[in-house]
Amino acid sequence: MREREERFHVETTVSDHAVCVRAVGVVDIATVAAFRAALWAAPARPELRVDLSGVRVLSAAGVRTLVAARLWVRAQGGELVLVDPPPVVERVLRATGLRRVMPVVAGAAPERLLAAV
Repeated sequence: MREREERFHVETTVSDHAVCVRAVGVVDIATVAAFRAALWAAPARPELRVDLSGVRVLSAAGVRTLVAARLWVRAQGGELVLVDPPPVVERVLRATGLRRVMPVVAGAAPERLLAAV
């Protein structure tokens, strides 16, 4: 269990209009359940921001989770926004086409984004 904790963790920040879920580490088959649980546990707000700045690997399981989370958030009338993907994650987003269907905000700290809402 200790190895899994070191590989991945999630932090959630809540404001009046947005929730920011920050993933850190490797999002793969071993950690995707924790990632999915954090996204589904996020309180309902108009915007769910997924900060990917700390993600070192985003596997197909992580991509499927983002797609499912987007559909779930949209069904509730909200929007899912990806924040600060590093280059390796940006390549996955482009290759899978997620970059075209999900808004991506780069170069902004999530704390500043939440304060701006």
